[in-house]
Amino acid sequence: MKQILVELDDRCARDLERVAPAKRRMRAEFVRLAIRQAIDRALDRTTEQAYRALPDIGAAGAADGLGWDPDNELATPVPARRGSGRQTVRRGRRG
Repeated sequence: MKQILVELDDRCARDLERVAPAKRRMRAEFVRLAIRQAIDRALDRTTEQAYRALPDIGAAGAADGLGWDPDNELATPVPARRGSGRQTVRRGRRG
């Protein structure tokens, strides 16, 4: 595993101490997770920009344009369950 040295301004260091105190040994994992999330977001932005610059519309079929294949059994919505399965009959007065 590589080690890096990063300088933080006073405010950032104070906030880091609040959310990931050094004495609880949470700081390293917190910083690793924050860096991983920042890298993932940057890569996602790069991918999005690439697709916007050169959309991949030639390989898409009609179902892809809809975003939903109605013949795919996994794409069929499951009916919602209502109550406990017993039907309740309400009888009111007519009059």
